[in-house]
Amino acid sequence: TIEPNVGRVAVPDPRLDKLAAIAQSAKIVATQLEFVDIAGLVKGASKGEGLGNQFLGNIRECDAILHVLRCFDDPNVVHVDGSVNPVRDKETIDFELQIKDLEAIDKKIQRIEKIARVGNDKDAKKAYDVLQVFKKHLESGSAARSAPVQSEDFQYVADIFLLTAKPVLYVCNVDEKSVLTGNKHVDAVREKVKDEKAEV
Repeated sequence: TIEPNVGRVAVPDPRLDKLAAIAQSAKIVATQLEFVDIAGLVKGASKGEGLGNQFLGNIRECDAILHVLRCFDDPNVVHVDGSVNPVRDKETIDFELQIKDLEAIDKKIQRIEKIARVGNDKDAKKAYDVLQVFKKHLESGSAARSAPVQSEDFQYVADIFLLTAKPVLYVCNVDEKSVLTGNKHVDAVREKVKDEKAEV
């Protein structure tokens, strides 16, 4: 896959019909969700491996990430890394996104460091301190969304659109017999993300 596949789904809302009846609207346009399906990233994507930079750019434009993890065994379906290990796959993606976020944080730190240290700009000093917290957190291998900062501190990184600050939902792709009960792969993913601000 080179180009992302885009799908749009209307969001049903019974209130819309009632409002349309009151206003006697000629046309009803429902809110839509847009889903952008992009191919999986590979190791080195943050450095431009494969189509990494293009895919990371597509992720940057999204409001949330649904990360589909392969959680089924089938010898007829080849895995790019040779074996099924959804925790490893998750960590590969997390690492690539964190590296890209670190690059963005470092660039912003370079832009405001002199202002924060020399001038009397209190906002620049606060931004510098918050950026240092985010940097340390990302360097520890954690996502920006779980950084130990106040919710209002995210305003200091809003302009750089951190990839790991986005909400994430891990979707486990399982075989039919595991749909209701899960399996060992799903259990491993749940265990891995239990301390993250994420859903499985």
